[in-house]
Amino acid sequence: MRLEITCDDRLGLCQDVLQILRDREIDLRGIEVDPKGKIFLNFPELEFKDFQHLMPEIRRIPNVKDVKTVAFMPSEREHFEFSLLLNKLPDPVLSIDARGIIDIANDAAGLLLSDTREHLPGTSITQWLSGFNISRWLERQPTEPQLSQVTINGAKYFAELMPIWVADEHDKTSFAGAVLTCKPQPLSSQWQRTGQHDAFHQLLGEHASMKRLLKEARRMAELNVPLLVQGETGVGKELLARACHQASHRAEQPFLAVNCAALPDNVAESELFGHGKGSLGPHTEAKKGIFEQANGGTVLLDAVGEMSNGLQAKLLRFIQDGKFRRIGEEQEVAVDVRIICSARDDLQDRVEAGSFREDLFYRLNVLTLQLPPLRERKSDIPLLAEHFSLQACQRLGRSLVLLTRDCRELLQRYQWPGNVRQLENVLFRSLSMLEGDRLEAADVYLPEADGLHENVAVDLEEGSLDEAVKKFESTILRRLYPSYPSTRQLAKKLGLSHTAVANKLREYGIGKQRRKPVAKY
Repeated sequence: MRLEITCDDRLGLCQDVLQILRDREIDLRGIEVDPKGKIFLNFPELEFKDFQHLMPEIRRIPNVKDVKTVAFMPSEREHFEFSLLLNKLPDPVLSIDARGIIDIANDAAGLLLSDTREHLPGTSITQWLSGFNISRWLERQPTEPQLSQVTINGAKYFAELMPIWVADEHDKTSFAGAVLTCKPQPLSSQWQRTGQHDAFHQLLGEHASMKRLLKEARRMAELNVPLLVQGETGVGKELLARACHQASHRAEQPFLAVNCAALPDNVAESELFGHGKGSLGPHTEAKKGIFEQANGGTVLLDAVGEMSNGLQAKLLRFIQDGKFRRIGEEQEVAVDVRIICSARDDLQDRVEAGSFREDLFYRLNVLTLQLPPLRERKSDIPLLAEHFSLQACQRLGRSLVLLTRDCRELLQRYQWPGNVRQLENVLFRSLSMLEGDRLEAADVYLPEADGLHENVAVDLEEGSLDEAVKKFESTILRRLYPSYPSTRQLAKKLGLSHTAVANKLREYGIGKQRRKPVAKY
């Protein structure tokens, strides 16, 4: 039972109220005094006859204006409001005391650490995360916030620790602990050491391979020579190419991308180099090509390995001289562009197969960046998943969604043949169909690769052992090839030589058909 007493301020008024409760042997559970002239009492439920006499007795106390029952104490309302707000936050939030013991944890923290926040209070924060010595930081009784990278369940997070100092009535402060907030990505302006915009901020990753790649990319971005970006489908080759352009001195100039695989041979040359008036027909106007339009900037040749041999020859001449002729014109055009090429598979394989010019390959392969597939940097999946789920919620105009622990574990187990792009698309689809505010593993649609969990069945009733071994070998290669489209990558995975794997793929007719070598000119 809770009472609200409205009164004028008077010395000793609270003592009068408490004396009445003592005389009636009522167990007081709590009392709160509001400076605005209200006293709130919390005590066990009373029999009606006792309560009927208590109310008039309190009203007779001098300066008491009114007494009535209420549903909750002010502190109870504040507690529920605080809990509601805290649990609506998408980021994990923890309150720890001066010894590092967890006092409060919101729902997001429970999902990140232990799937249920009831297990967290009373435990040490060092039990759940590593990478930063929080106990030593607390011992120093800090006054300034601390930003640090921590590891939780094997995934990297950025933790912001804000010290709590409590002041008494004499403004004397005491250290009481800290509030810790975890984020799956850096805290933008606070985390940046300089005020400059980082061109590579969209390429998220804390895995050693990504850190090494971005370090190399930052150095190569300023160099005015061709750059070759290689990687499987969906790893972010165009994103990396754009970042290199934005980090270079050409950032204010155009960045134009062209998909070589989507250009038919009869229009590819015109699209890249342009054509003169009337050169393609009596009524055609002169047109500038991609290279001329991007003068001073950067041109990305996506899927450069699909370029025809004729176009390869003209591209080689342009890289050597910086000049070209439009179709139907004799006058040479000189432009200043940096060429960045991207390839889904290893261009060296195409050179060996005779489908790509060796001299052009060495012209393009001055600087090389190899983007690792997502399956080789699985520790980055939680970081990317949080980032893409936030983006998806913003695009869908819905409240933020929490990824449960079993959902994150499922995402990390999957092989991701479509890499980062597939992860982004899977999360967008899953969130667009989600009705609640938590994404469970059952809500995520992940198409299994053909035969991913099937056993390899070998029938020895028909045929010889050699045929059965070849059938087994062929089955394994067919299952692995979609995830390792480069024979060099597949050879490394299987522990075989590149030549041996290439020969087996050719023998079983797996992958692209190899073309006979063509003459160089």
